[in-house]
Amino acid sequence: MRKIYLAGHRGMVGGAILRQLRARGETNIVTRSHAELDLTDQAAVRAFMQVERPDVVILAAAKVGGIFANNSSPAEFIYENLMIEANVIHQAYAAGVTRLLQLGSSCIYPRAVPQPMREDALLTGVLEPTNEPYAIAKIAGIKLCESYNRQHGTDYRAVMPTNLYGPGDNFHPENSHVLPALIRRFHEAAQSRTEEVTIWGTGTPRREFLHVDDMAAASLFVLDLPKTDYEANTQPMLSHINVGSGTDISILELAQKVATVTGYTGRIITDPSKPDGTPRKLMDVSRLTQMGWSAQIGLDQGLAETYQWFLANSESFRR
Repeated sequence: MRKIYLAGHRGMVGGAILRQLRARGETNIVTRSHAELDLTDQAAVRAFMQVERPDVVILAAAKVGGIFANNSSPAEFIYENLMIEANVIHQAYAAGVTRLLQLGSSCIYPRAVPQPMREDALLTGVLEPTNEPYAIAKIAGIKLCESYNRQHGTDYRAVMPTNLYGPGDNFHPENSHVLPALIRRFHEAAQSRTEEVTIWGTGTPRREFLHVDDMAAASLFVLDLPKTDYEANTQPMLSHINVGSGTDISILELAQKVATVTGYTGRIITDPSKPDGTPRKLMDVSRLTQMGWSAQIGLDQGLAETYQWFLANSESFRR
């Protein structure tokens, strides 16, 4: 039985990957909490890797946050993510690990990139300023994997997910992402019987959403692809793979779906005085589709499941 080190098992994506690994019968899974192992500490990561010597590493650990957090703490976002990636990837190599999967983010792509966003759009333009330091770190993670493969013959792979949602998400009213923020707002409006809920902007921007269980399934699919199949669909210096649902929805349509799921029956008002942001963000997932994987959980089903999780965990989730 192969030994798998899963970094970031307490996060939304890492937790989903852990559930799926166990469901598939993997029993030799190594995890460490942040308190047990600080991944920004090079000596600690070296010692851990030398003792554990896993066969496979899944790097789902990262410092993440919304626009406000990225803007107010840019040094933390670039430093911590660079250190996590450099330490885990290099010390995995030093411990003889030949197979690794790094999880990135769709924010690696330029701000004005054609839609849907293809993998080869990487490094073709200026990044979104609000999360540029985080994006730079995530791009570095891809290049670390590619560089170790080119110089040392390792098999380190990278996947770039679109907007994720699902069990374990952050439902904080100020610093959560758009979908969990809408779930919380419409839930509270339904409970208090508020007559109207105002959404930011015109409601016309279109966004793509992927259930975290689909992301976990895609991650393990890419991880376990035969090396020949992976190399046939990638290039040595363009090896990351987009993961998304392949469909998008307007923010207003999303708000209407969330209202239905939460039982909110009041009015939904748009506020055109607030900025909309990018008109559209959609991943081109043709590369992954050609490799044999596509998303299985539709948005209606995923929203209903996520809302049930929200209700069941409303006392314990990250506020």
